[in-house]
Amino acid sequence: MFHKEDYAGSKQENYQMVIKQLSALLEGESDSVANLSNASALLNQFLADVNWVGFYLLKSEELVLGPFQGLPACVRIPIGKGVCGTAAQKKETIRVDDVHLFPGHIACDAASQSEIVVPILKDGQLIGVLDIDSPIKNRFDENDQEGLEQFVTTLVNYI
Repeated sequence: MFHKEDYAGSKQENYQMVIKQLSALLEGESDSVANLSNASALLNQFLADVNWVGFYLLKSEELVLGPFQGLPACVRIPIGKGVCGTAAQKKETIRVDDVHLFPGHIACDAASQSEIVVPILKDGQLIGVLDIDSPIKNRFDENDQEGLEQFVTTLVNYI
């Protein structure tokens, strides 16, 4: 379907392409689990040097594991704990260059070195987070943050 080598443009152009692919992939489907599953698979295929891509969804004041690609993960994360819980609490993206330096980091995969978490907001309300881990320090930059925030903004229309 989609392969990393298909993305030959600048980082910004590649994110625009994957966002268009997301819309095409999800168009006409209303099931949020199916759409989150395909979104995590698409990002996992698109992004180089990542070892976990997935979603945590807000349920009863905690984040609960949703669709993902990668090794088995922590099932529940309290709001305000770890990178995911902190991003959820602040309702803002958190980019961590070295997870070992993040106070209270929750290590689900020992190989993870850097992480980005983008909150998913619908009508101003938190519904979950997109969490991406990398086995490389300093993996995520401002362009990744902007592209992933746009990805999530598009995704919200289908969940």
